[in-house]
Amino acid sequence: MARQSISFTEPNDKWLKAQVNSKEYSSKSELVNDLIRQARQQQQQIDLVRLKLEKAEKSGFTSDSKEQILAESKSLLNG
Repeated sequence: MARQSISFTEPNDKWLKAQVNSKEYSSKSELVNDLIRQARQQQQQIDLVRLKLEKAEKSGFTSDSKEQILAESKSLLNG
């Protein structure tokens, strides 16, 4: 694993410490890695939605706008 040194703002550092103190995570590193993993998964979902939007626009099989399709996709993702 790569070792890095990073700085946090005071509010973010307090939040990280609170998460570790609540025993939700064993260390700040574990928490930061989890947050990055979640962000990467979210980006993959965004990329997939964007790809579907582009494909739908090019297919000509819908009269919905990009904004309407995006709103519907977000609604489906959020349950």
